[in-house]
Amino acid sequence: MAGDRGDGAELAGFDALMPGPTGRPLRDFAEPPALKGHGPARIIALCNQKGGVGKTTTTISLGAALAEYGRKVLVIDFDPQGALSAGLGMPSHDVITIYDLLLGREKDARRAVQQTATKNLHLIPANIDLSAAEVHLVNEVAREQILARVLAPIVPDYDVILIDCQPSLGLLTVNALTAAHGVLIPLECEYFALRGVALLVETIDKVRDRLNPAIQLDGILATMYDSRTLHSREVLERVVETFGEQVLETVIGRTVKFPDATVAGAPITTFAPDHPAAAAYRQLARELIARGQVA
Repeated sequence: MAGDRGDGAELAGFDALMPGPTGRPLRDFAEPPALKGHGPARIIALCNQKGGVGKTTTTISLGAALAEYGRKVLVIDFDPQGALSAGLGMPSHDVITIYDLLLGREKDARRAVQQTATKNLHLIPANIDLSAAEVHLVNEVAREQILARVLAPIVPDYDVILIDCQPSLGLLTVNALTAAHGVLIPLECEYFALRGVALLVETIDKVRDRLNPAIQLDGILATMYDSRTLHSREVLERVVETFGEQVLETVIGRTVKFPDATVAGAPITTFAPDHPAAAAYRQLARELIARGQVA
């Protein structure tokens, strides 16, 4: 929490007197006050066309951290691999999924919502069936806006909706961007991950111009950072030089605890609540709230 100053101080950004990994002074974001009411939700798409950069881990861990702070959170598995559903230990077969909602097989989105083991954290699951969605939707009228229409009835039920996008810039991702108010880009501190960010930002700009004028870039989140390697430090420095204040102060370090938590089907905040990685995601939740990107 805000007062935690354990061995994760250098990772989560608690020392306001010292520069953090991004080269900027680290602020200790205050623990947010409780909300007086809930909804309507702000929808955030977690997007990067490169795989393995921490999108699913961030969706789970950020969602759980926001839920700890009393926010009602819905996470949507929008990847046919179903990693988000598996990472929360939730069933994704023989249940109503996001695919059923997109194709209109199920009209009531609330029937697809599952309560996870974390209080205030709900899930709409996905499985391999979602891989066929783009083929089925390609001839639909206003096909880029189908997800927005699906989510509209449940937006008042939540404070934040996080969409875990698949690693591509296809029709499903465009649907997520069209439905979203903001985009959070997890970026692995590795050179080849950096190369694709400009293309993704260009895609966001096109969606803003043609489909969703309200969408904004909420921030770029550096993930898998290892301060011991020159490569990680140089990549993060270059990201900050290029994107400036759009790079979040919070930096997520590399740790084996994330795959361990995935195997356990639990967020890092409950699997290892005192670990620096859990502290980092709580810091991220507080930073997004402080920046006004989450209520």
